Amino acid sequence: MKRNILSILILGAVTLTTTTSCNDWLDVLPNNEQVTDDYWKSKEDVEAVIASGYYYLRQCVPTIIKWGELRGGSIYTQNSGDAKLQDFNMTPTHSLCDWSNLYKVIGMANSVILYAPQVDDDTYYESILNSHLAEAYFLRAYCYLLLVKNFKEVPLVLQAYVNDEASFDLPKSSESEIIAQIKEDVKTALATGAAKGTYEEDWATKGRATKWALYALMADACLWSEDYDQCIEYCDLILNANDAFRPVFMTNTNDWYTMFYPGNSNESIFELNWDYSQNQTNNFNSLFTLTVSTPLRPTSRATELMKQETQTLKDGGLTEDGRMGRMLMATYVPDNGQVVAWSTSNQYYIWKYYGTDVPDITGGARAHQDANFIIYRMAEILLTKATALTMKGQGSWSEAVRLINRIRNRAGLSNFKDIDPSSADAGAQIAQLDELTLLEEILTQKELEFMAEGKRWYDVLWLGRVAGGKYKTQFISKVIEGNQTTNQQWIQSVLQDQNAWYMPIPQADIEHNKLLEQNPYYSSSK
Repeated sequence: MKRNILSILILGAVTLTTTTSCNDWLDVLPNNEQVTDDYWKSKEDVEAVIASGYYYLRQCVPTIIKWGELRGGSIYTQNSGDAKLQDFNMTPTHSLCDWSNLYKVIGMANSVILYAPQVDDDTYYESILNSHLAEAYFLRAYCYLLLVKNFKEVPLVLQAYVNDEASFDLPKSSESEIIAQIKEDVKTALATGAAKGTYEEDWATKGRATKWALYALMADACLWSEDYDQCIEYCDLILNANDAFRPVFMTNTNDWYTMFYPGNSNESIFELNWDYSQNQTNNFNSLFTLTVSTPLRPTSRATELMKQETQTLKDGGLTEDGRMGRMLMATYVPDNGQVVAWSTSNQYYIWKYYGTDVPDITGGARAHQDANFIIYRMAEILLTKATALTMKGQGSWSEAVRLINRIRNRAGLSNFKDIDPSSADAGAQIAQLDELTLLEEILTQKELEFMAEGKRWYDVLWLGRVAGGKYKTQFISKVIEGNQTTNQQWIQSVLQDQNAWYMPIPQADIEHNKLLEQNPYYSSSK
């Protein structure tokens, strides 16, 4: 009997209770039965399977955070096991290589894509069907983009497997093939015009895939594959939209923290929801706590960046009130359970997910562990477009600087190098810049803006990959600078091999799929 990815795809496609409310969507649980072709009788059956896709994606969040942070030098772990990832010491048997929940989501999506069009239900109108398919395509494409960024090459499974008699010895597909499929999935989802801009309930507009989420995913995939024109095109579909309920970049510094508490803000494009009132908790307490043994916390280098930004705000005349600017509204310093001045402690904690015990800027505190996890928000779209414009050449740099300034100004900072792109002397100032200087500023703003949101490693890795590796040296230097748990010479040596930039394929899948080959770095040197 074939197991591992195949069994994941089969057991992941399960029958679920009918979903009609926020509670159903946020806490739907499998009945451990296969979804065969006999299952699909009504639109509610399709809804249930889609809901289970979001359920399994929520189970991925701790892994998503670790994958996206531990190698990037902003967040580090004191857990000796997980430290193997940040120290580039991974082995194929390590639990952090586990991709099973992502393939469960893919299995759900494949089942919906295959079977939803066959549902014989007079109330299952074509517009509803196409909306469901758009969600399925988004979930599949997003999971494959995560897999590409972490493993580079993985099996590309596009069929729904409903029994374990099917042959499932599949080789890895190339990165270019997977990226092409991701783009095709997004285009297919958007082609019918049925991808929603909003849902009937506010939480669903942010917690289920919309056309905005599809645009953001496509921009993400295009930047990764260095398709800058298309990246800008999809960013603009969000930035230039005039829909009444479109996502909107929040400009007020004092509103910044509301993205995380209570969440589902106007800035959000797509986030995974939890609701304690419906008995749902995210278990982020296991990642971000007030104890000395906190599993995930900012590195010393990242902490200094926070302090520098906060000092700049103070020097500019802003007064400290327990939390100030995006850094002290996203992090806090505990001292006997009370907020203390940032300057009196060297230890910062991530507030945006934990957010209990210590009051937020309004004086209240999150009472429960039910913070949402934001996957895409407007600030990322601005900085994604700024990156693409930077790579387009000097003629696009004025617009790139304008976008960077929007992020800086929202954080209470002055314009980048005091450049106002609308001023008369802006052209001469921008002519003094160079590509790397702009990219460095974008990376810095991304690091501060998205601290612990599972983004940093991919931003740093992109720098190492871009333009045939022209900034490989700078990439390695950034990794070394941020790492505080292993020997610098080791990292310098390991990262010379580009295959070491990615994780090993899980050993269990290697053993059960005779066509699946290990990442060359791990097969030759481990």
